[in-house]
Amino acid sequence: MQASDRNNASLWDMVQAIKIIQEFVAPLNMEDYLDSRRDQMAVERGLEILGEAARRVSSEFQQAHPEIDWRNTIGLRNVIAHRYEQVQQDQIWAIVTVELPRLLAQLEPLVPDEN
Repeated sequence: MQASDRNNASLWDMVQAIKIIQEFVAPLNMEDYLDSRRDQMAVERGLEILGEAARRVSSEFQQAHPEIDWRNTIGLRNVIAHRYEQVQQDQIWAIVTVELPRLLAQLEPLVPDEN
């Protein structure tokens, strides 16, 4: 697989992960989210997928798009996967409701049309 194909696939995965996370939280407010371990785990899994896809984007592409917070996107995945006891759900809620819409707006123009 060429780097551009892998980048495109990874960017698509990132966009899809964000959209799925947004679907999970759309009917919730912060209190509902904090009261639901099931929703928390679903969001955490989506963030893991998002971070793993970001990690697969080539360093050249990442450097060409410094406006995207690659480091923290990947870092959050690492915390959730390896230091899960440090996850603070109020911070996850803030990331999901404030940062992910911004990230989605940055990523969508970078994903090639399928036509």
